[in-house]
Amino acid sequence: MRTLRVAIAGFGGVGRATANLLLIRRGRYRELHGVDVRLVAVCGSRSGLADPEGLEADRLGTLEPGLSGPDFIAASGADILIEAGPSDFRTGGPGLAYIRSALSKRRDTIVISKGALVHSGAELRALAQATGSLLKLSGAAGAALPTIDLLDHSLTGCKVLGIEGILNATTNYLLDTMMTTGLDFAAALRQAQMAGFAEADPRNDTEGWDTACKLLIIANFGLGADLTMDDLTVEGIQSVTRKRIEAWRAESVVPKLVGELTATQGSVHASVGIKTYPLTDPMARVRGKDKAIRIVTDAMGETVAIGSGAEPLATAAAALKDLEHILQARGSHPERRLEISS
Repeated sequence: MRTLRVAIAGFGGVGRATANLLLIRRGRYRELHGVDVRLVAVCGSRSGLADPEGLEADRLGTLEPGLSGPDFIAASGADILIEAGPSDFRTGGPGLAYIRSALSKRRDTIVISKGALVHSGAELRALAQATGSLLKLSGAAGAALPTIDLLDHSLTGCKVLGIEGILNATTNYLLDTMMTTGLDFAAALRQAQMAGFAEADPRNDTEGWDTACKLLIIANFGLGADLTMDDLTVEGIQSVTRKRIEAWRAESVVPKLVGELTATQGSVHASVGIKTYPLTDPMARVRGKDKAIRIVTDAMGETVAIGSGAEPLATAAAALKDLEHILQARGSHPERRLEISS
């Protein structure tokens, strides 16, 4: 049986969830793909752990100081890197160094954090192509919500005319709360923070930057565009007043923070902002922390998908979906099987 060694860089909540789910699914990989998948290294920013024979769940509680960085991952002998560290689209770090190193060494790479893909996406795509490495990024482009996969597989051959996405769970939760309770933005945010649904510093979400990052990834990796953040107009929800909420309620429309792509005459235009929908529109029915995407194509018409997976498990599962795509692409058994619980 072929052995496949996996390393995870970034060992916060998502990284740990990915490690645990990978270890749970090892039997599936052996049975379905004929591959013995071993987790040979994990690391955070200052500590890590490695074992060429494979790490088990009971050893992941305590990492060793000083074991970190791209050289540590390279020394582990991993065949695949899963990058799950913090995200900074302004610098690309810290994930950019890990991803560059992995791709340059012909190591297939699964990316969960968005920063490096936004900051240096064109470079990383070119590097993967030059080395023949596979670069997968479902976890960075919607996690449980299928986005890139719809473009790469389900809508293959069609011309994409436009995309609308409710891509940030926090802003959708806040707008939903404001519409259903009448709270203003500040009060809804305090409530969400107390419940653990919003970060202590929520500006990346509420000002639209997280949505913008995901939109750029979908445009550049899904549609082959070459957009940067400077090409986008970005509006958040932080200026929404109770008066605007009352007006939307009176008009029987539902506001959403939407990332929008329009393809015209060979170019792609992108923006992030508040858009209102009538109650009959599927996008108006995306509630709470759910996310959604609508893709309009020339031949298949309109496709709408809604994702509602709980975090961090949903993001971990998206990354491991990419792992199975790599296993299939690299020559393991091609058949698929859906597991249905009774």
